Amino acid sequence: MYIEPLFKGLVIDENDNPVGAALVGDEPCYVIDDAGFKKHIPSRPIDMQVLQTLGDQVEGNEHLIAEQTSKMMGQQDLFTMAFLVNQLKNLDKQYEVILNQGIPEDARMYMGLMGFKVILDMHGEILKIEQPVASSGDSGGEE
Repeated sequence: MYIEPLFKGLVIDENDNPVGAALVGDEPCYVIDDAGFKKHIPSRPIDMQVLQTLGDQVEGNEHLIAEQTSKMMGQQDLFTMAFLVNQLKNLDKQYEVILNQGIPEDARMYMGLMGFKVILDMHGEILKIEQPVASSGDSGGEE
């Protein structure tokens, strides 16, 4: 079992202050500083909600994502594509694994550098999930 909040270092409060992380017993929590009072919010429901939001964005784009992923891997064969599409279509079944294994520190750091943020209110509710937007590639160019 993973002992840190999944998006540690990527969560801020509504006043743009970083949200900390701590363990309460064996439960990972996000720690919101409310004028000196440290609110410990269990991270699992927040992390699951973020994963579901990200998963919803994948839905309907499985083939495109699998195609691009297989190109990046240099394995554009039928079996790799079928495997990737299957994994993406069953993404919701992967959430528990992700929650238990965590996201590698370097991946979290990369997400932060790309502009990924989760914004919580003082009660631990998600206000917004900010993430990088892929450019369409057709702005500012000549045809």
